[in-house]
Amino acid sequence: MEIKKIVIKIGTSTITRKDGLFNLNNMQKIAKIIAKLKKNGLEVVVVSSGAVGIGAFKLGLVLPLKEISLKQAAASVGQCILMNHYAEIFSEHGLIVSQILLTQNVLDGAYNETNAKNTFNELLKRKIVPIVNENDTISIKELEWGDNDTLSASVANLIEADLLVIFTDLDGLYNKNPNENFDAKLIKKVTAITEEIEEAVKGKPNFFGTGGMQTKLKAAKIASLKRTPTVILNGRFPERLLDVLNGDINGTLIDLQKKFEGV
Repeated sequence: MEIKKIVIKIGTSTITRKDGLFNLNNMQKIAKIIAKLKKNGLEVVVVSSGAVGIGAFKLGLVLPLKEISLKQAAASVGQCILMNHYAEIFSEHGLIVSQILLTQNVLDGAYNETNAKNTFNELLKRKIVPIVNENDTISIKELEWGDNDTLSASVANLIEADLLVIFTDLDGLYNKNPNENFDAKLIKKVTAITEEIEEAVKGKPNFFGTGGMQTKLKAAKIASLKRTPTVILNGRFPERLLDVLNGDINGTLIDLQKKFEGV
């Protein structure tokens, strides 16, 4: 299939180090990959986590944060730091970034959604890389129950993306929890969500993130509503995205509409 428009979701574990600091080295690698995609004529939107964790570190708060007001404050501080990093890193490749903060009601199919879609289209037309996050200082839904995996799928549907990429701290979906089972095997391709797969992804999210493999599977289901395949890749090896575009899946491809036939 021809891919022209991609949404890339960058998880907290990819964007931050274990000590809570911004993972500059990893993000430079991702920026380099995105710059290469842009050079090849692809349109890219980034959905980025990490604001709460980075903000908490800056404020000297200990994770996990339990009070919503603390999470909102940390998100407010962390978002500024996050965008400064993005702007600086992407400028090294001659790219301009923009910030888009969304709340759930923006994507409700009404007037606001049309405005959001128009904004994305204008930014992409001008070769700008939109950086998207939930507006955590206003909307507590994401902080209490949600995740940026779901947000990335909603954005993919909004802009009619050809591919949703989710960078995480694992190589993809496994038939059982790889952190607890040494014999866990990577599932390279999923064309149907079975009970076995639903059971395999159950488990707690990691210390920094709000989601887990369950939310990534949910995101893939949402993206499939607009016939968009999802690929889950290890964020420490962003170059694997280039392999995907060449038909080599070194991760998990969730292709419920079977658009990647032959892969």
